[in-house]
Amino acid sequence: MTIGSRGSQLALWQARHIQARLKTLGVETRIEIIKTTGDRITDVPLAKVGGKGLFTKEIEEALLDGRIDLAVHSLKDLPTELPAGLTLAAIPEREDTADAMIGAKLEELPEGARVGTSSLRRAAQLRALRPDLEIENIRGNLDTRLRKLDEGQYQAILLAAAGLRRLGWAERIAERMTPDRMVPAVGQGALAIETRVEGPAREACRALDHAETRAAVTAERALLAGLGGGCQVPIGAHAALESDGLLHLRAVVAHPDGQTVLRHEAASPVQEARELGERAAAALLEGGAREILRAVYGEAPALAGLRVLNTRPAEQAGPLSEKLRRMGAEVVELPAIALAPLAFDAVNLGSFDWIVFTSANAVRHFWRGGAADRAGARVCAIGP
Repeated sequence: MTIGSRGSQLALWQARHIQARLKTLGVETRIEIIKTTGDRITDVPLAKVGGKGLFTKEIEEALLDGRIDLAVHSLKDLPTELPAGLTLAAIPEREDTADAMIGAKLEELPEGARVGTSSLRRAAQLRALRPDLEIENIRGNLDTRLRKLDEGQYQAILLAAAGLRRLGWAERIAERMTPDRMVPAVGQGALAIETRVEGPAREACRALDHAETRAAVTAERALLAGLGGGCQVPIGAHAALESDGLLHLRAVVAHPDGQTVLRHEAASPVQEARELGERAAAALLEGGAREILRAVYGEAPALAGLRVLNTRPAEQAGPLSEKLRRMGAEVVELPAIALAPLAFDAVNLGSFDWIVFTSANAVRHFWRGGAADRAGARVCAIGP
């Protein structure tokens, strides 16, 4: 099987990690490097690039085309809506979820110190904690960012602790920013193994799934979907199974200037992980998150925070559901009607001047019913 991966040092570590785990299950793989839009655009802050799937779109296209069999992503880079035909086959056990200060502890930084981060979420929360700091954009792979710090371009930088630990650079961490101080990105520290909905790759990867991690990120991603956000917005979420047996979710939506930070905390049984995230999104929107997101997007998605029931027949629900999701809605498909053709005697359509259809379903079932030759008759339909 072929694993698709970005070409960065961290991405390749992640792909090789999954490759090694699959090998223990008797599955042989090779890795194919795929360059993404986010890899090509290195001189513009990610928040200004816009769009979702900056680091995943080209890899998902390779999956759909059959050029690769599975993809290994950092889950925080993966949009909440996957392309039709693809699925998250496995979410392995999570690494450290925290953000990390590199170079100095937050309290040790002098007034006006330059701190580098490419994340709106980190920058906003950092401004709320230390409004006196100069927060500047920094791009590049982990080693590039560390080099810029070592050259003195910044007095500190903020990175995900998980990436540093995976590459053996944990000793560079000056301070872990625990979720009660800085809420991490949705899915931070977790890997996602994406495959086609059907096929041997999905079956092979199932054994790598970690139920507790999947429950936690399901809550986090449901929150992000409910807010209509992507991976480059000032939204943070952290869910974890606590000693009381409940899944606890901490979420934040922060204005980019750091002056307004909305927080929400809640808990639920593990089996209600998705609902936990959806309720948190609704509470944040009601509490003012829509205005903050409007400052980032220009306008919050029209249906953000709403749950919509689509009752169309199962085979016809997809297009409407997709349009609703693009507008920010969480869609539940519950068919309330089923369509079945009626038997009828064959009709000599040539005896008519016009044949008028008033619905797509009529067209579909009429021609299957054995209608006779329509020579001489003209056919039209109402609507497209």
